[in-house]
Amino acid sequence: MEQEKEWQNEATDEEVGESRYERMDFTVDKGQELTRIDKFLINRIEGGTRNKLQQGIEKGYVLVNGRTVKSNYKVRPGDRIIMYSDTAPETTEIIPEQIPLDIRYEDDDIIILYKSAGMVVHPGSGNYTGTVVNGVAWYLQQQNPGLSESALPRFGLVHRIDKNTSGLLILAKNEAASLGLARQFAEHTVQRKYVALVWGDLSPDEGTITGHIGRNLRYRKLMDVFPEGDHGKEATTHYRVLERFGYVTLIECHLETGRTHQIRVHMKHIGHPLFNDDTYGGDRIVKGTVFAKYKQFVENCFTICPRQALHAKTIGFIHPSSGKEMFFDTEMPDDMRMVIEKWRRYVGAR
Repeated sequence: MEQEKEWQNEATDEEVGESRYERMDFTVDKGQELTRIDKFLINRIEGGTRNKLQQGIEKGYVLVNGRTVKSNYKVRPGDRIIMYSDTAPETTEIIPEQIPLDIRYEDDDIIILYKSAGMVVHPGSGNYTGTVVNGVAWYLQQQNPGLSESALPRFGLVHRIDKNTSGLLILAKNEAASLGLARQFAEHTVQRKYVALVWGDLSPDEGTITGHIGRNLRYRKLMDVFPEGDHGKEATTHYRVLERFGYVTLIECHLETGRTHQIRVHMKHIGHPLFNDDTYGGDRIVKGTVFAKYKQFVENCFTICPRQALHAKTIGFIHPSSGKEMFFDTEMPDDMRMVIEKWRRYVGAR
């Protein structure tokens, strides 16, 4: 346990979950005595502090029978308690930086932006500057010079995508929007679709991959699938084949859950690692005979797309203020588009 805690304190941006918030559900036992809710929860949440719990209760991250309560609320037998827990490690100081941001939508509550591959979302070990959050902190300070430098990271970021994954991100501009989005992510109602290029001729045309995802028992910075569910957290990925190229397959993935490296780990688990994923074995020739011409072709593809071929293409959710359904879609990035075209020509020429 101490080793696990030490690792978590040093977590980098892409080593924490894609969804920042998780939902925990409790039903109070029939024999439970009247007890303050903060005291009740502190005995059931590993690593929690009373002060942090009280802050979460006051901000509305704890519901009792569907309603927010105060810290002095006394739980009763049969109460159903839902708590939204922030899974992010403690943040370092955020230094606002003038970084170009590709903002696709903005209103008083949210920002939708496009993150390029290679950019880290949040400061962490080895990546203290140059992240999306550093850039957004500067951007919001220009709108509101009185904004505290420590305010944004605590409510702005409600989910993440890996450093070398491109695509769309949602950020909240206020506490109420953060809570509304956090609940949707924790309850898995946010619609997220990714496009990925994977090794092999994936079959059937549609499928669902399940299996708990947790840290590899030997290599702590890698994730692994535990089919029996004795370790890790439940994870579900739905996929659909978009186009086949014999040696590789272009797919669309829909996430029910948001675990760390979920698509990458699930695809490796079924024998189809993401193309050029150097963490999970996709940065070598997985399918096809290794003869000189084919090997050179694959290496040229790796050069064009020097990262895992994964793109967060669409995101849909309920606006936390207006209640309207919102949906955003983004184009395929140039590196993935060029590699797909290259494979399409290669297959067509055979």
